[in-house]
Amino acid sequence: MPKEVVLPELAESVVEGEILRWLVNEGDALQKDQPFVEVMTDKVTVELPSPLAGVLLQKLVKEGDVVPVHAPIALVAEPGEVTAPISNQKPAPAPSVQAQEERSIVEPGRVVEDDGANLSLFKPDSKPEQVKNPFSKAAPLQAVESTTVAQPRRVIAVPAARKLARELGLDIAQVPGSGPGGRVRVEDVRAYAQSKEQAPAAPAPEPTGHKPPATGFPPPVQYKPPKGYEDLETRVPLRGLRRAIAQQMVASHLYTVRTLSVDEADLTELVALRERLKPEAEAQGVKLSYLPFIFKAIAVALKKFPSLNSSLDEARQEVVLKHYINIGMAVAAENGLIVPVVRDVDRKSLLQLAREIADLAEKARAGKLAPEEVSGSTFSVTNIGSIGALFSFPIINVPDAAILGVHSIQKRPVVNQRDEIVVRQMMYLSLSFDHRLVDGAEAARFCKEVIRLLEKPERLFLEAL
Repeated sequence: MPKEVVLPELAESVVEGEILRWLVNEGDALQKDQPFVEVMTDKVTVELPSPLAGVLLQKLVKEGDVVPVHAPIALVAEPGEVTAPISNQKPAPAPSVQAQEERSIVEPGRVVEDDGANLSLFKPDSKPEQVKNPFSKAAPLQAVESTTVAQPRRVIAVPAARKLARELGLDIAQVPGSGPGGRVRVEDVRAYAQSKEQAPAAPAPEPTGHKPPATGFPPPVQYKPPKGYEDLETRVPLRGLRRAIAQQMVASHLYTVRTLSVDEADLTELVALRERLKPEAEAQGVKLSYLPFIFKAIAVALKKFPSLNSSLDEARQEVVLKHYINIGMAVAAENGLIVPVVRDVDRKSLLQLAREIADLAEKARAGKLAPEEVSGSTFSVTNIGSIGALFSFPIINVPDAAILGVHSIQKRPVVNQRDEIVVRQMMYLSLSFDHRLVDGAEAARFCKEVIRLLEKPERLFLEAL
């Protein structure tokens, strides 16, 4: 019997993967551990090795499909098995996450007959259990004698559609879905809301002076080329890293209350200290940038202001305070932005951090990061200054509570305490934070603590971590 090859768990936080490229064709021989498909998970591209030797009989998913972990992606015949073409009655392909967006978008709905659209929620060999119905006391005795009830079908809806339905007070289970597998999209919710508005209403009560909020929304913007320019455009599928970035940005926009706090730091003494330490670092084969100092200052400040090192578990309505400090750093790679993670920043020396920052940045630009190297951040930093930007409003790397933008260090005239105009090395800091988790005053104090440490960098050696 041919065996199914499933998408394995590549890292603890990975729940899905996009099939970027098949490396072998149907009918080709496979060796055990031979790379046979290229998959992207959390902005990281990996080549999956074949778990067994044999012949690739059938690809169950296409390039560009997004499938959940444990979903079958291929059929492989082991050596010695008959490898004749598979009959036209092919096994149903794994339900792609494009049809259910992501695991978080399914939620219990009405009790109806399950159409198999949610089989990806079970492990490959598992079967739905028979469930007794304890709520049928009022039903006739003959109906109670049945030992099974239909499994509740889960409503497939994109997160934005669920959020909009909640805001409008609509039951998502009542909204007809137009997407694959009945997926409910944002435009479906809007259309349903408008249809309810247009339906004949019950006699209105006497006016009270209160006007109900409007629930109509404009339809999504559909792009159309200007007339006469249709042949002067190129369309590229939204796939791979760009698709992953787009999803992360939308999630950040929808599920954080993003607020900005801006400050500036006088880094004159830090610039001088780095210049003195650079020869010693180079003697040990390390290029010393400003980021290790910034990371250490952030680690000290996060210990004093733990709300910025937290996440919100919306499913359980709990604030998660983290007693470890893993800092994600935004790296501009050729194909887009990648955020590798430096772990346990508070436990590492400046040279250790400098070496790890350089190694991760190089791997990110070369596309050689492992899945575990881009997950698990508790706070993030984006170094816009390395490109020359003066100022920015960083996007929070969800589920982090905050991200700090560091900018160009520039000589600027500053009035000192003696009312003298002097030239100092100044840098803007822009802190984006989720206002649900962090109050504005605490965000400002956090920035002031980072600035205090960077302006007198020798204090970093006095702080106990």
